Amino acid sequence: MKILIADDEKSLLNFLLRGLNAEGYECSGVSTLDEIPVIVKTLNPELVILDRLFGEQDSLNSLTSIRRAAPDAMILLLTALDDVNERVAGLRQGADDYLCKPFDFEELLARIEALGRRVSKHDLPTETELVLGPLRIDRAGHIVYIDNEELQLTRIEFDLLLYLAENHNKVLSRERILNRVWGSQSDPMTNIIDVYISRLRQKIDPPQLSSYIQTLRGHGYRLRISELATADQD
Repeated sequence: MKILIADDEKSLLNFLLRGLNAEGYECSGVSTLDEIPVIVKTLNPELVILDRLFGEQDSLNSLTSIRRAAPDAMILLLTALDDVNERVAGLRQGADDYLCKPFDFEELLARIEALGRRVSKHDLPTETELVLGPLRIDRAGHIVYIDNEELQLTRIEFDLLLYLAENHNKVLSRERILNRVWGSQSDPMTNIIDVYISRLRQKIDPPQLSSYIQTLRGHGYRLRISELATADQD
């Protein structure tokens, strides 16, 4: 996903650029309000993360010009104005979501993912299959194949594998996985993820090869298939 981050607080802007680029997003930044419509038109981002206040300037006054420059872009407002009326004003003015400062980076990631799912559903309504080497996932039918052999997966196993596959080669933290697969009320200290990762490994891993699902201690899990599958074929 291509993201434009617009914030006049340089330290926060740089933090978000580093963090979101590390998560695999294609990010650009801008720190002045007047530049945003021009840059949006040039970059054509899928998402604009927009700070509500630029000094004494209210970015709500620029939402119309931003929408005109990139009508399909989603807009996520960031603000320290934690008031219901302010949030309502932002959403009614054209923002797609609203996040109050200070915020947790994991919550920002979850909101970006949720907005990304809206874009995916709009742009790719017929893309029901995901193929990674020998792995084939039928989203509509909730069926998974390895080397054209159907696997018997529970609903949770399917949802977990699909989430890993949709983020192939990206490290997903335990918190993000819990939020997506089990819901935001899950205890981050639970070992339920480890149990289901173990089950998936037993079902999808090829014999005599390293696991497709990698554990990065302290960081999370990552699905990597292409290189391992190629090595197996060699």
